[in-house]
Amino acid sequence: MTGSPCRTAVTVALALLAAAVPLTATATAVPLAPSAPAAADARADAIDLSKSRAQWIDRSTLAWDTGTGTVHELLYAPHGGLTVEDGDIAGDTGGAAHRLRLAPVEGGLTAAQKAKYPHLKGYAAFTVDPRDRDRIRAALTGQLVATGRAADGTLRTATGVQTQGVLDDLYSEAATRATLGPRFAHGRVTLAAWAPTARSVSLDIGGRTVRMHRDRASGVWSATGPGSWSGKSYRYVVKVWAPSVRKIVTNKVTDPYSTALTADSERSLAVDLRAPELAPKGWATLRKPKATPLRDAQIQELHIRDFSVEDRTSNHPGEYLAFTDEKSDGMRHLRRLARSGTSYVHLLPAFDFGTVPEREAGRTTPDCDLPALAPDSDEQQACVTKSAAKDAYNWGYDPLHYTVPEGSYASDPDGTRRTVEFRRMVQALNGSGLRTVMDVVYNHTVASGQADKSVLDKIVPGYYQRLEADGTVATSTCCANTAPENAMMGKLVVDSMVTWAREYKVDGFRFDLMGHHPKANILAVRKALDALTVAEDGVDGKGIVLYGEGWNFGEVAGDARFVQATQENMAGTGVATFSDRSRDALRGGGPFDEDPGVQGFASGLYTDPNSSKANGTPAEQKARLLHYQDLIKVGLSGNLADFTFTDSAGRTVKGADVDYNGAPAGYAAAPGDALSYADAHDNESLYDTLAFKLPKNTPTAARARMQLLAMATASLSQGPALSQAGTDLLRSKSLDRNSFDSGDWFNAIHWNCRAGNGFGRGLPPAADNKAKWPYAKPLLSSAATLTPGCSEINDTSAAYRDLLRIRTTEPAFSLATAGQVQSALSFPLSGTPAETPGVITMKLGDLVLVFNASPETQRQRVKATEGIRYSLHPIQATGADRTVKSSTHERSSGAFTVPARSVAVFKRG
Repeated sequence: MTGSPCRTAVTVALALLAAAVPLTATATAVPLAPSAPAAADARADAIDLSKSRAQWIDRSTLAWDTGTGTVHELLYAPHGGLTVEDGDIAGDTGGAAHRLRLAPVEGGLTAAQKAKYPHLKGYAAFTVDPRDRDRIRAALTGQLVATGRAADGTLRTATGVQTQGVLDDLYSEAATRATLGPRFAHGRVTLAAWAPTARSVSLDIGGRTVRMHRDRASGVWSATGPGSWSGKSYRYVVKVWAPSVRKIVTNKVTDPYSTALTADSERSLAVDLRAPELAPKGWATLRKPKATPLRDAQIQELHIRDFSVEDRTSNHPGEYLAFTDEKSDGMRHLRRLARSGTSYVHLLPAFDFGTVPEREAGRTTPDCDLPALAPDSDEQQACVTKSAAKDAYNWGYDPLHYTVPEGSYASDPDGTRRTVEFRRMVQALNGSGLRTVMDVVYNHTVASGQADKSVLDKIVPGYYQRLEADGTVATSTCCANTAPENAMMGKLVVDSMVTWAREYKVDGFRFDLMGHHPKANILAVRKALDALTVAEDGVDGKGIVLYGEGWNFGEVAGDARFVQATQENMAGTGVATFSDRSRDALRGGGPFDEDPGVQGFASGLYTDPNSSKANGTPAEQKARLLHYQDLIKVGLSGNLADFTFTDSAGRTVKGADVDYNGAPAGYAAAPGDALSYADAHDNESLYDTLAFKLPKNTPTAARARMQLLAMATASLSQGPALSQAGTDLLRSKSLDRNSFDSGDWFNAIHWNCRAGNGFGRGLPPAADNKAKWPYAKPLLSSAATLTPGCSEINDTSAAYRDLLRIRTTEPAFSLATAGQVQSALSFPLSGTPAETPGVITMKLGDLVLVFNASPETQRQRVKATEGIRYSLHPIQATGADRTVKSSTHERSSGAFTVPARSVAVFKRG
């Protein structure tokens, strides 16, 4: 999920999604026959050059939601200037030389065109007169207006024109094969940019201006110079029609394919990433930990600054190089996790993003004595918020340049240290036994149009951003959406990711809002990565893992524009999607509930009820809890659509039959299609969620056990699992549900238990949390009793590591096919009178697992284990969790006894 300054828009969009409100965008058609009183207004609306309702989808076809006019034309003005005056087009109309004749197509768009542009299926179609097609390329470099006139010449409708389709038709075949950005060969440097609609492009490099040459077939402009260009700063100077301001502009803009930047992204640098001086010692011979299949991946999600900024044992707080501090508390903890089975560290965005000043001199810091303030005060958040816009903190979901490391994490943001230090970070993590996943955000940009931080839209206006029916930029992801369905945006995604894999040896990628990508684009990434080999590229591309957020919302929802990379659509592709099914069942309710006290399986629903009326009557709680248990059972199977089991009502069902807010709970085709998690950077941390949901008088020791149970239910599922860094240490963000810009005070991880867990640092920032302040304040005022001590923190972490060792050493958790899962996995008490609300008993091969979320010891009799010896798993029997060691199996009756709030794993023999 995005974490940019516009993130509230995503929150609203997903809240609507959770409420099953349709979000699919539809075209607004001009009425065919407006009533007489409305006719004048309708005509005024139909003649609006500030909108672009016509869409030029290929060289011969214009799609338009117009129902008026008899004679249609495309007008183009090379220098702009077309306006509406006195009900007609004025300005440089240019006569016949600047007109393309249009003829209506009976029956509208063809079946192939509707398949490619399903959101335009109801549009009228017009064909460009073949006699005028030799002027299409010229027309695309100026202002375009589509007009419809009555037989007597009266203007009935006029609008601007979207051109992304025709640009792909004309140029993509050649352009997608082009090498863009800096290229170094034979002692020469070439710089190339795709700008097919530009009237001119020149290169501003090293204090001089160099003419660039245009390739007619591809629309690529390039310039080649001497080797002395290497290391020089540069920008492109692009003269182009900009629909956002409706005039020809000259933009000085950085390279979308930049490989290096000056501080604050002011200029690109012509840098060869393969230059020897950019390779840390041992980079060429870097030995990586053995690749872990995605279905077995255990992932720690980590923000680079959170990791070390308050670690007093780190020599490089807040920087890439903090991961090279082998003796720091943070690195010691990561190594402990790696030895226990954690295989990947997932880094929140580390590409160049737009909301943190990279120069330290340009940053602000809170000017308050934050530690001195009361734990339930609103002063901390006020002070942090005051400096947030220019402090050193942001999650980074606001891309500026996709293929350059972020400068604020480097010891010097000006130049190539960020490249070297990013590589040293990867080296250090690999050397600690951890592979590296990078969070990538290709679904939007931090800005568009002529805004200061706009890049793509200043080079090819109206192409890289996804447009609504009226030509405005879609913002359903929070910011200016991109359009990876367009060939050159799709190419940018693939090229960028290949660069990160090949030049930075990144081991995996997590796609932010992947559902806003076409499935075809994600599969193109997979294909390109698979082609990378150790011999040719220095990396094994087939070992790179891919997963992402397959949410289905916004203008693309329901495959409205293309087949999306959503949860159900990605099943069977080898690319995993986050599963919200078990997450919500574990926690209770959903992330957008007005009352945060809605309970779930791991937060006391029915078995340990709180005072919230939102939970309903005891009977309603019991029914919902049993349904939650069914959702978790599906999750434990790896969210398999075809996994067959007996549900809590005694019915034989498949995973896809179990309801999740109107959608199927099971959607995966194989283990590895769905990724389990109990918390992540979005929404409240797990500790804070339980703080809201468990009864207020629940002791911290009991809270810690419920946290361990929630984590275990995710990590002991088939398929991959992710945990937010610090969750095993009971990490809190002082109840902040959206800490993307909440600074170090609310976000920093405290690796040393003596620093606490972050709870009680004041009321969280008002912008995204004020509605919950009435619930938060009483909890924070009790921070002294709700903050865990070292024993709870350290014991939980050690017990979690024991469970990781079980997960990663027992083959039964690593089943490769749905058939294997069906054969090995069952829930023997499900749907029987013996099923206990708050307890899930699972048989997995030679293992039996009992998840006891209730506050009481539970006895679970499994007849199939009568006469067979089962013992507590050796790792737990000799492990850190003293409570679970009292778990027993009675051979004569087949009964398993497990203490309250515990997960016990039993092994046969």
